[in-house]
Amino acid sequence: MVLNPYFQQGARSEQNLVQDLINEQLRMYGIEVHYLPRKYVTENKVIREVVSSKFDDAYPIEAYVDTFDGYGNDPVLMSKFGIQQTNEITISISRERFENYISPLMKNEADVKLTTRPKEGDLIYFPLGDRLFEIKFVEFEKPFYQLQKNYIYELRCELFRYEDEIIDTGVDEIDNELVGDNLDGDTEDGIPTILGPTQTFTLVGVGITAAAETSIIASGAIRFVDITNRGGGYINSPTVGFSSAPSGGVTGIATVRMIGGIVACNKNVNAKARSVQNIDLVNPGSGYTVAPLVQVSGGGGTGAAGTAYIGNGTVGVVTLTAAGSGFTTAPTVVFSGPAGVGTTATAVAIISAGGTITSINITNAGAGYTTIPSIAISDPSMDSTGDYIFNEQVKGDTSDATGRVRSWNSSTNILEVASINGTFALGEKIIGQTSLASHALRVVDEEPTDDGYADNFNIETEADKILDFTEQNPFGIP
Repeated sequence: MVLNPYFQQGARSEQNLVQDLINEQLRMYGIEVHYLPRKYVTENKVIREVVSSKFDDAYPIEAYVDTFDGYGNDPVLMSKFGIQQTNEITISISRERFENYISPLMKNEADVKLTTRPKEGDLIYFPLGDRLFEIKFVEFEKPFYQLQKNYIYELRCELFRYEDEIIDTGVDEIDNELVGDNLDGDTEDGIPTILGPTQTFTLVGVGITAAAETSIIASGAIRFVDITNRGGGYINSPTVGFSSAPSGGVTGIATVRMIGGIVACNKNVNAKARSVQNIDLVNPGSGYTVAPLVQVSGGGGTGAAGTAYIGNGTVGVVTLTAAGSGFTTAPTVVFSGPAGVGTTATAVAIISAGGTITSINITNAGAGYTTIPSIAISDPSMDSTGDYIFNEQVKGDTSDATGRVRSWNSSTNILEVASINGTFALGEKIIGQTSLASHALRVVDEEPTDDGYADNFNIETEADKILDFTEQNPFGIP
């Protein structure tokens, strides 16, 4: 007989011995990794395409690193599309350990496609490099049937390229890969480290009432500017100038509010072009004996014009004494009226993306004031509370849209949200499903972050010079 007569070449006891020896070697010479099964959240039933998936379980298991070819020479490539890491590893795990420990835990998961063995598309968390690898191929016949049985799974893995998957395993070392180990999403140099596409939400902070004060201009101030022509074609806000006040007086200062969607003499065919809606006073000036001329210039458009009117006993520059916070929309500004016959002043508040008042501009400086009027500013939203938790799900209270928190800055009220399902509505409450934090949504920025390497903004700008699809007919004459 050629084979060793003392071995039965396939007896259960012999196979168990080999398996035990392999398990012991893995515990002695291997490392502890985590196995993350892919769960299919949404799938296209026609072409069997996975639309969305998640990883919310992580099972520790010992593994032996067979090869780490991608960690050799030139593991990082730089191309015109950015920086790409090509790290690859091959690891071996015990077949018995997987089938007896991990498979039973996945067996009752309805959205896991295969539970009897590791499958391609699942992830391995590799602690030595603090990285996630995706399984690209599972070899289960190597070594080839020793004593008529296989004992290990050989997993060939590539560095995981995150798209829009949900990773929420509850293991901090794994979950924080989404923000590069920095829960604020930035390095010490301020470079964004968040993986995958996100939307930036500017939310409303804790509501604080604003306050302002003014003065009185006895004579020769600009009361208001009447728009005689809105003009059109303005890509940027134009500047407004008044003719100079007489000697001893103060020249007025104004600003504009713009409006889109008005087609004036075919100047606003480009959807980005706007017209002048209002000319507001920043400083009404003083000492005018005749109404100054109004000149609107710059901004890329033409045609806007207005007429100024002057008066006596008007309000002066409005100065903020408290900018407040928590405003979702511009608050109302109310002046007390003059003591006798006259006109009550009016103004508008300009708020920042963070929900604070940046300035109060005068729309009508009033007339007939002999004493300084009081200014009342309506209160902001007062029900913003709490701080969001990394990776928790947030939900819009009216839109029912959902997303996952990548970072939250309570100082700037900036919330980075990924894995978005639906469309969030401005003004609605964004509610944390775990933290119960609640803040109103002010601004949504869907533009990708400029990481300093990608040229997407420059490419779009240069392409618009050739063919601008924001125009109604980019092939015709504007």
